[in-house]
Amino acid sequence: MSEHRFHLKASWPGLRNDVGEIEAGNLKTQVSIPPEMDGPGVGTNPDEMLLGAAATCYIITLAAMMERSQLQKVNLTMESEGIVDVTKGVITYKKIIHRPRIVLKSNATEKDQLLAQKLAAKAETSCMISKAIQGNVEIELDAIVEVSS
Repeated sequence: MSEHRFHLKASWPGLRNDVGEIEAGNLKTQVSIPPEMDGPGVGTNPDEMLLGAAATCYIITLAAMMERSQLQKVNLTMESEGIVDVTKGVITYKKIIHRPRIVLKSNATEKDQLLAQKLAAKAETSCMISKAIQGNVEIELDAIVEVSS
C-alpha cells in the first residue's frame, strides 16, 4: 500500500469575520466567510474550495479516462456549481452540479460520442473527492458531448 500525504498550514488571527491564510503546496491564499453568509468575502472560502476540489478531481479523472480509452478530443471545459442550503440557521452543502462540455474531433463516430457520455458518468463515480463526499453531498452531472465541425 502506498500513501500520499498532503499538509496544510492555517492562520486565523481574529474572530468570525476576520481574514485568515492557508498554505498547502502550491496553494496559498487568504480565506474568510463569503458575503452571502455575512462575512468579509476576502480570498476564498470553504464552499469554493470544496467545489474546486470536486471539479478539478472530476475533470482530471475524465481527461485520464479519455486518454486511456484513446478518445480524441478538441476541447474539454466545465462549469460547476455548488449549492449550500441554509435552513433554520443550519448550513448544509447540499449539491454540486458538474457541466462538462466535451468536443470530440470532427471524425468522431456515434460510438465515440456514446463512449464520451459513458466516461463522463464513470469519472464522477471514480473521482476520489466524489467518493469522499458520497452520501453527504449530492452530485449531479449534466454532460454535453459535441463533435467539432
